[in-house]
Amino acid sequence: MPNPLLELRQIEKSYAGVRALRGVSFDLQPGEVHALLGENGAGKSTLVKVITGAVEPDAGAIVLGDRAFARLTPAGALALGIACIYQQPALFPELSVAENLALRLEPASGLRRIDWKSRRATAAGLLARIGAPIPPDAAVRTLSMPEQQLVEIACALGAGARIVIMDEPTAALTQREQELLFKVIAELRADGVGIIYISHRLDEIFRLADRVTVLRDGESVGTCAAHAIDEAGLIKLMVGREVSQIYPPGPAHAGAPVLTLSGVGCTASGVRGVSLEIRAGEVLGLSGLVGAGRTELAHILFGLTPADAGTIAGATGPVAIRSPQDALALGIAYVPEDRRRHGVILEMPIAHNVTLAIHRRIFPRGFLRDRTERDLTLEYMRQLSVKAAGPEAKGGSLSGGNQQKVALARWLATKPRLLILDEPTQGIDVGAKSEIHRLIRQLTAEGIAVLLISSDLPEVLGMSDRIAVMRGGTLVATLPGGTNAHTVMAAALGKGEAA
Repeated sequence: MPNPLLELRQIEKSYAGVRALRGVSFDLQPGEVHALLGENGAGKSTLVKVITGAVEPDAGAIVLGDRAFARLTPAGALALGIACIYQQPALFPELSVAENLALRLEPASGLRRIDWKSRRATAAGLLARIGAPIPPDAAVRTLSMPEQQLVEIACALGAGARIVIMDEPTAALTQREQELLFKVIAELRADGVGIIYISHRLDEIFRLADRVTVLRDGESVGTCAAHAIDEAGLIKLMVGREVSQIYPPGPAHAGAPVLTLSGVGCTASGVRGVSLEIRAGEVLGLSGLVGAGRTELAHILFGLTPADAGTIAGATGPVAIRSPQDALALGIAYVPEDRRRHGVILEMPIAHNVTLAIHRRIFPRGFLRDRTERDLTLEYMRQLSVKAAGPEAKGGSLSGGNQQKVALARWLATKPRLLILDEPTQGIDVGAKSEIHRLIRQLTAEGIAVLLISSDLPEVLGMSDRIAVMRGGTLVATLPGGTNAHTVMAAALGKGEAA
């Protein structure tokens, strides 16, 4: 076996007395995809920061080739061929793609004449290498999140990186863009580049990884070949227990419709002709490829982009949902996909986040009641198993899974009859995912209707009592629970019949 590109030896790191890493050892071979897994808070982010020079370890050694380092700096890590592609790209939005690449790749110097033609050609060549149809002159602010990630990959390639860390790289990618990324990974491996791959999507791990290392509570609890372990074994390593019911069973019978859609559409959002019943006490899964209109339908139901065609009826007859206030009055709550932008206000305490939608109810006549707010928040923290120092902790201090629970708590506090969940488990670990699925089933048992929008097909199949499939802004099939993946995908791709 060749010498590792990277070797970490007994890395230790503590923050204010809390040990984030406890003697972690890890290595990466040339041309290898080594997956780094673990629940949120397991130590993955801290280990990545040690490798990229953002954090100085308290003890241990970082070995690159035949050189050992007690610590690295960010500039030193880049010079040694280490690049990290984060879930949230770090690009300058007002600059062009070519200018962003130049900032990373061109040597800093004094006054000099810029060769714009060469700069654009370099950018075009790197983008072409990864198959990204992005104009070098495009402003980054005009690019989608997936396109920005591809620019980050181009930066890594241009810098000649030999070690590339990918942190949840497919979280915001469409299926086509995921396949493009996997092709790029294959090319990097063929060139001898080592890749540290971090993802909560276990199907990707088994598709891409040669080896897997699992962290739990700051310690490495196992490293093995990916083909030598199954999904159940990985989950047990990550959470320290069997998670036998990731998708708990649902109720035997749904109740009466809480919302009935007849030919609903919205010209602005491209939704058209949707007819659908959403029933009390059931999980209605909303499936389809990215761009099929699932989130746009949620926005109609919550009054963000009101319908301009068709009718919506509640339990007692037709209703008009022209705003979120109308939706809330009808008992409709919506937990959006992007919890950092629209779900949790990171600078605010948990207590303020939880009560944001019910101020008029708990603060009558505008008088603040801190004790009432705190007691209510503590009750939801207990009910949802939110791990935090207390109601005063800032939203930004929480892990992704706990942020999602706080977002859920805010809308559960409104006492909804219909809860719309848009990608509720995206980017969270398997333990938190299991807890959210358990909560969803608890809510349906109480008679709440849940509209579950998810790009994770196993989640849709495992959680849904019925499955509605969208394509091109309209409903193309309504399928019973227990439907197989092939049938759902056939409908999403235009090969299914509406039921």
